[in-house]
Amino acid sequence: MKVTPAPIPDVLFIEPAVFRDSRGLFFESWNARDFARSTGYEPRFVQDNHSRSQRGVLRGLHYQIRQSQGKLVRVVRGRVFDVVVDLRRSSPTFGQWCGSELSEDSYRLMWIPVGFAHGFLVLSESADFFYKCTDYYAQDYERCVIGTTPQLASPGH
Repeated sequence: MKVTPAPIPDVLFIEPAVFRDSRGLFFESWNARDFARSTGYEPRFVQDNHSRSQRGVLRGLHYQIRQSQGKLVRVVRGRVFDVVVDLRRSSPTFGQWCGSELSEDSYRLMWIPVGFAHGFLVLSESADFFYKCTDYYAQDYERCVIGTTPQLASPGH
């Protein structure tokens, strides 16, 4: 697996080794040992989510004020522009965002640690989005950042 840091510290892009042959392809989308070795993180995932959305749907930017979730996200079908916003008040990148296109063809994953709002915009006809979470969904603690908030005008460097 190839790990590339995002412009905001602690957010990572992960490109798994994809093995292709005449039958198709194979790759490991999750391997705890390799993830820890390559990233230094050892998340304990407790929930998997799968959403399907049509072109132009914007999901997020969601976060939880308690039971904050780290997420490992990927696109199973289609293409999205995925965005995170740093909500860690003690972070030098507090309030900054970064984003990247994720697609079924790239197999690229994004690791989003606790302390970030997360959302995505569907670019293809539809998209299936899969993500692993380090804590359970808690509706009472869920909040949302509106993507047009003026303080989010500057992406991370």
